[in-house]
Amino acid sequence: MNKRKWTGLVKSFLNLFLKSNCPLCQRSAAGEFCAYCHKQLQQCQLAEPARFWDGRERVFVWGEYGGTLKRAIAALKYEGNPQLAKPLGGWLAEAWLSFPELAIDNLTVVPIPMHKEKVKQRGFNQAELLAESFCELTGLPLQRHGLDRVKNTQPLFALTPQQRKAEMKDALILGKDFRRRRPRDRVLLVDDIYTSGTTVKSAIKILRESGISVYGTVALATPTKGSLPPVLR
Repeated sequence: MNKRKWTGLVKSFLNLFLKSNCPLCQRSAAGEFCAYCHKQLQQCQLAEPARFWDGRERVFVWGEYGGTLKRAIAALKYEGNPQLAKPLGGWLAEAWLSFPELAIDNLTVVPIPMHKEKVKQRGFNQAELLAESFCELTGLPLQRHGLDRVKNTQPLFALTPQQRKAEMKDALILGKDFRRRRPRDRVLLVDDIYTSGTTVKSAIKILRESGISVYGTVALATPTKGSLPPVLR
């Protein structure tokens, strides 16, 4: 077990018994976040999380990627705080369940995968942890390895659309869970941040080529301020 993963597990364990410091501001916190940061995070929630649920790639997003939410995601991913996925994934689930016309039962949840080398370095896949918390509240089944990432791709945010597409070429394959047994119905993808949609499009393509229908994608955040991500315009 690497040091970062061990640190995250120790933090999660201690939080069960002790008041810890908020990882965002170091104030005393009874839960994962202090009362102040909790309030700031709630202000990041989109008033209309289903506003993007209307195209070929239907997307449901909890909040705007900026401010305290951006800080919380960074603390989760890069500072060894896997416990933050529980409230964040729970808030995503609560928002999803508030739209009963979307939140149907016959879905299988699949997190966007990370390459095994990145998982080894970080100690966890944040999308998988968010999906786990999401499923705890929604009651939907989780297939952690519905998809696998076999190419260790570089971050896509600084690349052009053409470079992103090239980087994701042959990056994903059908995972061992679905190679062994196909889902009973449609798949709901889960990711932490939805930006250009390149990764999600690649995931949808792989699943559809295997005869698996994708219902849509739920994500914790998207950078909506100023202009929408290209795929959502």
